Amino acid sequence: MDRKFVERELTPAGPRRRGTPEAGARSVTVNLGESPLGWLHARGHLSDRQFDAGERLRADYECAQLAPSVTMRWDPVRVDGGGGADCLTPGERQIAARERFDGAMAQAGRGLSDILWRAACAGESLAAAEKALAWPARSGKLVLGLALDRVADFYRIG
Repeated sequence: MDRKFVERELTPAGPRRRGTPEAGARSVTVNLGESPLGWLHARGHLSDRQFDAGERLRADYECAQLAPSVTMRWDPVRVDGGGGADCLTPGERQIAARERFDGAMAQAGRGLSDILWRAACAGESLAAAEKALAWPARSGKLVLGLALDRVADFYRIG
């Protein structure tokens, strides 16, 4: 695994993609080579738009809790029933994320969604995904780029 560490400002939506943290802001060290999308983006194989679309898809996948669970869930349960700024319950947020994820995968289309899920959500390298799908070597990058362009359209990323 390649290691390329950078310091990023920590925002409520996660680490800010670019720039250095502002003075006094909370920050986090991010390994750009940690995910296949991060690795491809750091080397210029994915545009900012494609990378953002993949990260958005991964965030919806995680929020929808579609990955298999290994242990008991210890998430806090809200008991006050109050709305506040975010009026959705955790269950409603999960359902909304699932609907966005399903819509984005449908937008990617058959044949493209396979490599998209493997690289963005499952964290497989392109070489491993190509091998699992019985594709020729080095074909995954092109197909992944097409899928990410379609997902960027779905999420309206300019």
